[in-house]
Amino acid sequence: MANSNLTEAKRAKNDEFYTQYHDIEKEITAYIEYNPDVFRGKTVLLPCDDPEWSNFTRFFAQNFDRLGLKKLISTSYAANSKKYKGGYQPSLFEVNDPQYDAYKTKKHGKIFILDHDKSGDGHIDVDDLEWHYLDGDGDFKSDEIRKLRDEADMIITNPPFSLFREFLAWLIEADKQFVIIGNMNAITYKEVFPLIKDNKLWLGATGNGNDMVFGVPKGAEVAESDRQKAARMGYVGDFTRLGNSCWFTTLDHGKRHHPIVLMSMEENLKYSKHKELKGKESYDQYDNYDAIEVPFTDAIPSDYDGVMGVPISFLDKYSPDQFDIMGMCENEDLYKLKTKVYTTAECKQAYFAKFEKKGTYDLNASGVVFRGGLLEKVYQRVLIKHKRPTK
Repeated sequence: MANSNLTEAKRAKNDEFYTQYHDIEKEITAYIEYNPDVFRGKTVLLPCDDPEWSNFTRFFAQNFDRLGLKKLISTSYAANSKKYKGGYQPSLFEVNDPQYDAYKTKKHGKIFILDHDKSGDGHIDVDDLEWHYLDGDGDFKSDEIRKLRDEADMIITNPPFSLFREFLAWLIEADKQFVIIGNMNAITYKEVFPLIKDNKLWLGATGNGNDMVFGVPKGAEVAESDRQKAARMGYVGDFTRLGNSCWFTTLDHGKRHHPIVLMSMEENLKYSKHKELKGKESYDQYDNYDAIEVPFTDAIPSDYDGVMGVPISFLDKYSPDQFDIMGMCENEDLYKLKTKVYTTAECKQAYFAKFEKKGTYDLNASGVVFRGGLLEKVYQRVLIKHKRPTK
């Protein structure tokens, strides 16, 4: 299920979540370890940002020389496009700058550029950032930001969650490399999954599907339970956590090429730590297409050469060297994998009959298995096959 705070953010467009420095550092380091020159000579754009507070800007500015960047561009939305409880206050950094404009600070976004040693100390770093007001409000869909996108080689950011689909389409339109944060449920979007299936997009190297802690603007409305969980993780104050967050990227990393170590089907049925499998005679077979149900990634049988339905969390461990992605349970129009389609009404009736009460049917479920004399839906599954099953 989607995280409650994320759902609330989508509804209220309270999308301003500040990614933690160490989360950015871990993710970017994974790409550098795989390819030390991945950023060398590149222009990197950080849109949907708040450069004065952003850890994305801070990380790339501090590591400009080490990464070998050509240029760093960071842009923000205008204050009037955000929600500020108690009113907006510009930073002292901005107010004390000669170009400060009380009108523009609310109506216009900002752009920060780093491409030369302004201070003369022999290094290009955060002290060399130069800024000015944008002509517009900083909306990534504007012509002004689109031109910056077209200039860049890579786009890296934590986009507004409520605009994830639009932002991804904006990236794909420009055919740029990118690293962005989203929710793992986005894997199931019709705009996203075909890209994953065709190996044009994949999950990042770190932290996928886990709780990620984000900073929030002072006074932002966040779920108290999420604020408390962030506090238990060591973040006290203007922080919240979002469960099921993940990185989406087109940059290669080593984790994609590490195969999952698996047991055979016989070994899983005999030794699996999961009660859903241990001691059974066989894996469940879907009733509505020819594939087996594999409820856990570590229970994928190494020697099965047919189609398998696995949880979407499998994609965090997916190696294109080990598996082919065939499709997704409910993408009938795209992949034509269903042989007998059960309607929502039929599955709902079966679900209610099993639990003898109404209101418990899960619309996030998909795929049909025959259990206990009833047709039962399982959660969304990615359909995969081994490239070379063991014998």
